[in-house]
Amino acid sequence: MLELKNCSVSFGPPSNRVDVLKDLNLTVEKNEFVAVIGFSGAGKSTLISLLAGLQKPTTGQVLINGKEMNGPGPDRGLMFQNYSLLPWLSVNDNVKLAIKTVFPKMSKSEVSDKIEHYVKMVKLDHAGTKKPHELSGGMRQRASLARTLALDPEVLLLDEPLSALDALTRSELQDQILNIWENDKRTVVMITNDVDEAVLMADRIAPLTMGPGATLADEFKVNMERPRARRTLNDHPEFMRLKTQITLFMMGLNKNSKNDQKTPLIPMPDIRPRDFALPSANIRLKNKNNQPTTAA
Repeated sequence: MLELKNCSVSFGPPSNRVDVLKDLNLTVEKNEFVAVIGFSGAGKSTLISLLAGLQKPTTGQVLINGKEMNGPGPDRGLMFQNYSLLPWLSVNDNVKLAIKTVFPKMSKSEVSDKIEHYVKMVKLDHAGTKKPHELSGGMRQRASLARTLALDPEVLLLDEPLSALDALTRSELQDQILNIWENDKRTVVMITNDVDEAVLMADRIAPLTMGPGATLADEFKVNMERPRARRTLNDHPEFMRLKTQITLFMMGLNKNSKNDQKTPLIPMPDIRPRDFALPSANIRLKNKNNQPTTAA
């Protein structure tokens, strides 16, 4: 369904161009859940922008259903790191705005049913009339998820949507996203920097190497049955094996990157300052009557 073919993204003038991403190759099958894991600053958000059509590749192709992507579209729903909710609209109205934009001919009753369905799906039906400033961080992110799902996208793109949440809220939303995905199959690409999250949620995990010029390394296949029970994960041998293997791989990338960035010490020249002594000659001064006088 989604494909990156030899994609690179560069910024800056030709004389001083910086490769952010280089030689990206990725294939995502229909209804597959793929996680891309990497360090901050590696270019993960740029990668998800490529898949969303918000960023054009400098070289290479981005394909959806075998056709070259020509910009963003309602077939791809993007959930950002921040909530991106309009602060003057309620939860219901934020979802409604998205629906009316994508489905302008939908009747009022259909719009109302769709809002109710997706707001209830993310367990926000008790807060539908509240505005974003009246919600917790986790509730805002649920509202953002409801708005994205209400577009009925073929592909759901998640750009670290849970990274700003506390551990308990993050776990709750992870389970919620998994339940929605298992009951209402969609193709999902998730960006994350959390190894546990990637192994828990994904079918495949693609590590992004360190930037600049980051690329996708060899993938890790998650051979774990679904549904996955969080409470038994730490006793699951495959979970522990993958977690250890991926963590060691990513830490190795980080270590190699730091070694590559080390610059040799440049010795300073052995230069000493001159010894500025006061001149021995007499210094001519003026007294308070503006008459010249001599001082040693």
